[in-house]
Amino acid sequence: MKRSLRAFAALAALALLAACAPITNAVLLPEAGGKSSAVAVTHGDKQVVLDQPYAAARDGATGLTTYTTTEAEVQARYGDALAAQPARASTFTLYFVEGKDVLTDASRQLVERTLREIAQRPVPDVLVVGHTDAVGSHASNDALAQQRADFIRGELIRLGVPAANVQAIARGKRAPVVPTADGVAEPRNRRVEIIVR
Repeated sequence: MKRSLRAFAALAALALLAACAPITNAVLLPEAGGKSSAVAVTHGDKQVVLDQPYAAARDGATGLTTYTTTEAEVQARYGDALAAQPARASTFTLYFVEGKDVLTDASRQLVERTLREIAQRPVPDVLVVGHTDAVGSHASNDALAQQRADFIRGELIRLGVPAANVQAIARGKRAPVVPTADGVAEPRNRRVEIIVR
């Protein structure tokens, strides 16, 4: 019985210590390429927005507080967790000749760069998404977009990417980069996006 009471007292003490310790610690890390980002941190009815790299918030016994940390402090405290993260996704866009699954000359040169990125990943996960411009019906554009995606998937497999790691899907004319009226031929919409995770 005494042993159970001691175990209960120890658990209660740990719970009390945990209640006094910071519950949440959030740090906004810089985005790749210097893009701006932000995150909202909420505690009860108080909310703060972190919108600068290394801005931080702590949710503890005294409530929500903000502070600024440094890259070195983040590495010292969270280095192991950061090292265990998967690499950030990279996106490559290849453009096509109108109405065909033939790459433009400039896009042919980008295939090599894409392969180098894929080769750097221990277990690459590649999504190939086919798109078209707004010329033609949804059915014909869906088919062309899938044909383009399948063509690029086939090229990646031919160049050594494991088939099980590459998925090809089509969006047709549903997700243009440059919005246009139906029937407009826009070269920047005739593309395949390769997302490498």
